[in-house]
Amino acid sequence: MLSSNLSFSKDLKENKNTETHPSEISESAATEEKNKGTLSFNGYLDSYYSANFNKPLSMTNSGQSGTSRVFDTRSGQLTLGLIQTMLSYTTDRSEAVVDLAFGPNADMANYGNAIYSSALIIKQAYFSYNFTDKFSMTVGQFGTHIGYEVIDAPVNFNYSLSNLFNNGPFYHAGLKATYSFSDKAALMVGVVNNVDGLGDNNRKKGLIGQFFVSPTDGWSIYLNAIYSNEANPSTTGNTPKAFYEVLDLATTYQVTDNVLLGFNTAIGSQKGDMQGAGGPSDAKNWGGAAFYANLKTSELFSIGGRYEYFDNTNGVRGLLSYPQGPDNPGIGTHVSSYTLTGNFTLASGHILIKPEIRMDAHAKRNGNELQQFEDAKGNFTKNSQTTAGLAFIYKF
Repeated sequence: MLSSNLSFSKDLKENKNTETHPSEISESAATEEKNKGTLSFNGYLDSYYSANFNKPLSMTNSGQSGTSRVFDTRSGQLTLGLIQTMLSYTTDRSEAVVDLAFGPNADMANYGNAIYSSALIIKQAYFSYNFTDKFSMTVGQFGTHIGYEVIDAPVNFNYSLSNLFNNGPFYHAGLKATYSFSDKAALMVGVVNNVDGLGDNNRKKGLIGQFFVSPTDGWSIYLNAIYSNEANPSTTGNTPKAFYEVLDLATTYQVTDNVLLGFNTAIGSQKGDMQGAGGPSDAKNWGGAAFYANLKTSELFSIGGRYEYFDNTNGVRGLLSYPQGPDNPGIGTHVSSYTLTGNFTLASGHILIKPEIRMDAHAKRNGNELQQFEDAKGNFTKNSQTTAGLAFIYKF
């Protein structure tokens, strides 16, 4: 999460008009100091401009499926992205976090909570308790452990998000426990409600897990997993047999102080209904891989590239060549995406300006069939799109 630049401490102990024996003063002062907590407030806001060289009539980058881009969906206009405000209260043994998001991207990120009007702005809300220096537990709604990228624009190097991120999951509501074997190895396991939802759609619970290991200084490896039954119950209350599962690997290596390499790969599988949206009767897979390379040239400027291949030819996830509808079955696709992003850091790190160019190349459909992307006349004649954008981020 973002580090705080505004913090202050509060004494948790109440003032009492009772006398204290001199021998108790030193012990009382030590306990009082230990129980002090720190309240931190931080967040960010971002906006962006994206120019699409296809000049789509709808002025969007979303393509036929509506999911070819996430967050940077608009083209030809300056658009508000996301406003985040996060409060955290930390003591020596505990932490409570309330992380709220506003703006167009908040609605997209929290689509699973759309039926909970009060939950549309809740990005995270959880608390953790450290039972020992090695063992802790967290309960509430928290961001997913799966993937390389996160929702927060200042944390990711690239402004536009990968298809691996776009195809989720985004967050979970539940309980998780973490045990640190050392500063180079840790294990997390948890029980959560359905994927990307504050409430559960059935009585089944999902299982999540993460194993972290750092084989050497500068090299971090995260092996992540989730397994869940996402089927809606039948009219008799029985939950059909179904599953949704993802295995994910994310790793970074700090080659030098100025060079960072990253890699993310995931494979998912689904069988049966997915929260009332239907699903394949037999298990169908999707997956992809993304490579990252970032170079810091100075305190002012860095540059980074990302190449990603994402395969949804089975049509299980949202990235489709042709969207599913009453008269049209969802047709799967695969895509190669190339992204180059600059990062100007100003105002002691508070302001980030990110120029970016990206190309998405989908499999071309045969003959006169509709392609993935729209042209200037509103016809879907393009199987690729190239965008040039500029993102403006202020973090505090």
